[in-house]
Amino acid sequence: VQLQASGGGLVQAGGSLRLSCAASGITFSAYTMGWFRQAPGKEREFVATITPSPSGANTYYADSVKGRFTISRDNAKNTVNLRMNSLNPEDTAVYYCAAKYGTTTSFITKTYTYWGQGTLVTVSS
Repeated sequence: VQLQASGGGLVQAGGSLRLSCAASGITFSAYTMGWFRQAPGKEREFVATITPSPSGANTYYADSVKGRFTISRDNAKNTVNLRMNSLNPEDTAVYYCAAKYGTTTSFITKTYTYWGQGTLVTVSS
């Protein structure tokens, strides 16, 4: 199983970035996908998640990113994306994509089975 995250970089406050995560080795359409982040000196925290519901995926966001970030998935391409707008320095972190089997939403890191290697997002003020 491999989750390959990409799209991180350096951006000025107020700017935007789009992260992508390509999954392989899993039946992607059967997995809930999540994005988490870890800032220096802090614990990894939940950012957003999207369920694999065939009738319309359900999305959930941390309060700190609600209204600014959008998670989406393309089951045909086995990818999950995170569009990040209105970035601020507090969004600086390594961003990880993660996968858990099934349709149950979770904000808890230990419930996710597979993790990508992370991609660094740095927001300058």
